[in-house]
Amino acid sequence: MNELDITKLNWDKSTSSTEQLLPAVVQDANTGKVLMLGYMNREALKVTQASKQVTFYSRSKQRLWTKGETSGHILRLVDIFIDCDQDTLLVTANPIGPTCHNGTDSCFGNNDFTAVESLSFLAELESVIAQRIADKPEGSYTARIWEKGITRMAQKVGEEGVEVALAAATQNDAALISESADLLYHLALLLKGRNLSLQNVVNELKLRHAAKS
Repeated sequence: MNELDITKLNWDKSTSSTEQLLPAVVQDANTGKVLMLGYMNREALKVTQASKQVTFYSRSKQRLWTKGETSGHILRLVDIFIDCDQDTLLVTANPIGPTCHNGTDSCFGNNDFTAVESLSFLAELESVIAQRIADKPEGSYTARIWEKGITRMAQKVGEEGVEVALAAATQNDAALISESADLLYHLALLLKGRNLSLQNVVNELKLRHAAKS
């Protein structure tokens, strides 16, 4: 998490005439989806950093308000960033339950805003894999394969790769998509077994692209 120096924030550009407040945009740390907009004063920012639960200053209640304090749908803090003018906060968090009081994931609705957001589900998949490994729930396929070790995980990637090739050559699009999903899942699991992630693969692709451009 970034070390945030509250004194560097431009509180003089506050949105309120009675309380020094700065807008705080909250973004899902895994998907990149914008979840909500709130306002923070110095105290709310300090409480957020200390408790690791996103806390705002409520303009209607005239007090600090921790998201989910009634519903239990809290926002677990991941990081906080400051914009170039030092007067707006970007808060990344892991939502527990729907963020909006209307029951949607985002206060801006449940729409997929961009194709990038859909692709970022791969990061969420890696989080689920890590959770299954840690919790070892009964009947978990992930936990079972993990216990068999890196060799078995590598074998599964090989098997799924062959099935993708066969589907591409002899089956329909639905079969190809299904087998590709299996391959991506097992690849993510294998990378986890080597303390790597799909992001490492993306970084390699970026380096190759940069070298050729």
